Amino acid sequence: MIYIINYGVGNLNSISNIIKKVGGESEIISDVSLLKQAKKIILPGVGAFDHAMKKLAEHGWTEELTDTVVNRKIPTLGICLGMQMLCKKSEEGVLPGLGWIDAEVKKFNFPEGTNLKVPHMGWNQVHVKKENPLIKNPEEEHRFYFVHSYHVVCKNEADILGTTNYGIEFTSSVSHDNIYGAQFHPEKSHRFGMELLKNFIDIPC
Repeated sequence: MIYIINYGVGNLNSISNIIKKVGGESEIISDVSLLKQAKKIILPGVGAFDHAMKKLAEHGWTEELTDTVVNRKIPTLGICLGMQMLCKKSEEGVLPGLGWIDAEVKKFNFPEGTNLKVPHMGWNQVHVKKENPLIKNPEEEHRFYFVHSYHVVCKNEADILGTTNYGIEFTSSVSHDNIYGAQFHPEKSHRFGMELLKNFIDIPC
């Protein structure tokens, strides 16, 4: 069973539907106390960084999530803004992130006259940088759907799972021990996203 965290921000039903489609079980939870029995967690997120962090705190998730993920080592996947929330801070706001990944979030900043638009929106390739259980077979093509204006910059190269090129090569997926992040939307990425979520289901608890 995968718990999808409902703190008032995120595309919860789409994620749940795709998990069901690939043979997994999930439950959207709003009760923090249920984390004590969690086996796997997905932290979704859309919108602004500070708004999401504030909502997480207001609903009492922050400390319990940190205990569950960092201390109990429950496999966790942050999606889109949820991945950015794993980091220490973001240029988008002033509130601290969860700090589970030693990284910062920065806005795309292209030179004037560049044809690239912000947000980065649409399909793009993820280049897998290391062997991992989430995105397998690094030599194969992995394409996902993106919608974002900010990107993660990891302090430790070992935390970078995958990168994508959009004007610059940026970190589009992270992993650190039991913690994973996807800047893209697997629930909107058809067979590639379904494969990723199936891989997350199969990660040992």
